[in-house]
Amino acid sequence: MTLFSLVATHADLDLETVGILSSGAAEVAGSVNVPAVTLATCNRLEIYAESPADDPTAVESSREQLIDAVAETSGVDRQTIASTFRTLVEDDAVSHLFEVGAGLDSAVVGEREIAGQVRKSLADAQNSGTVSGSLTRLFETATRTAKDVGTRTALGSRGRSIVSVALDIAGDMRGNGASFYRGASVVLVGTGAYAGTSLAQLQERGVHDIAVFSGSGRAEQFVAERGAAARALRMEDLAEAFASADLIIGCSGGNRQITAREIRSLAGVGPTGRQKDLTIIDLALSHDFTPDVAELPGVELITLESVKMAAPSETEDSLEQAREVVQSAVQEYLTERQQRSADDAIVALRRHTQSVLDGEMEKVRRQHGCTAAAEEVEFAVRRIVRKLLHTPTVRARELAAEGRTEDYVRALEDVFGLEVEPRDRPERAQPAKRRRAEEFSPVELAQMAAHLQKVPDGGFCQHHRPGEFAVERLAIAQRLAEAQAS
Repeated sequence: MTLFSLVATHADLDLETVGILSSGAAEVAGSVNVPAVTLATCNRLEIYAESPADDPTAVESSREQLIDAVAETSGVDRQTIASTFRTLVEDDAVSHLFEVGAGLDSAVVGEREIAGQVRKSLADAQNSGTVSGSLTRLFETATRTAKDVGTRTALGSRGRSIVSVALDIAGDMRGNGASFYRGASVVLVGTGAYAGTSLAQLQERGVHDIAVFSGSGRAEQFVAERGAAARALRMEDLAEAFASADLIIGCSGGNRQITAREIRSLAGVGPTGRQKDLTIIDLALSHDFTPDVAELPGVELITLESVKMAAPSETEDSLEQAREVVQSAVQEYLTERQQRSADDAIVALRRHTQSVLDGEMEKVRRQHGCTAAAEEVEFAVRRIVRKLLHTPTVRARELAAEGRTEDYVRALEDVFGLEVEPRDRPERAQPAKRRRAEEFSPVELAQMAAHLQKVPDGGFCQHHRPGEFAVERLAIAQRLAEAQAS
């Protein structure tokens, strides 16, 4: 199998194009028959996938499938997409993902949000059943590496992010940022990942008046889940909140954009309208506000492009520290992966010798029976086989460390006629299927009923107090338990 990735980022494209490509990104991995994980953020769309074979033809075929899927979900011309993505293969794809997770490839170098997005992209792929075991290891290792960069380097200690830079810009525009935020009235539009980060950052800066609006109606749940000192807005509250706001932050990424005309009406912008300036931060990749909002009098619009241009540069020492951590992690991961491929060859050789040994011992038993002599012969032969396999096993690991596993596999094929099959095939995981009540057998239902009798009302099991877990019960199993108890 071959690891490869399709990469479209802010480094090569304008963010508007990246946003268009990312529309429908969540459906891309599920529409192809190769293992794949999609990483879509505010400034990149990357798809990591595995081809079932290591020849260029198989990789190209898998790549074509993904390009077709992106074209279908985004509505962009296929030829344009094919020329837009960079393709990285094997070691290059690994290095790139590790650098991305550590924030080294971000518009704001060293940002901490991207690590969470890498982690979430894996979780989404696992829930959708589009990921393989090797892709899972890749993303988990990239996430651990990002954490190491955050804890072991000066780059991570700064805690910079796209949100923090955007808020810094807004504070600078309004004068003294610290005093501005302490007295600011803020409206947050959206309830996604950036909204959560924005809410936390606003609270850290001392903002006391924060209102949250969601077109999908999730604002109240969003605020409650975070225990935030913020209030949820309904549609009828929006005009009053906009009119009194000093700062509006958009990070919903929905299909509908707020226009200049709507801002003029809702926020009271105009010659006879509001008496204070308004700053708008648009953190949505697909834009929550139309560009003409920036032309309104007394309104400043900060976009992702603005953040990218204004992002502070890092010192070379900090970058070097982070690069060293990442490069070390990449090398360790690649070495372990090479050793796993050597393990496949070792297993194939051991299976072959074990098969030969078992065949010969079967002949001995047929001739001499299960006697002490036969057992002595088997013990001696197995000891000889272990000694004979020691050197080939050590040599396999040495060659793997040198990147020469293919030479070892070819030797096994030539000498023994063995075909080494990878144990970790690039097969897509399948999400667990939820069974309906009628699919359970009477025996299974009886077991459930017996278990429920031992569980306190409202509990999960006999070891946890009621209320610690909430699980949906099968009504039929509950009735059986009640019947048995009575």
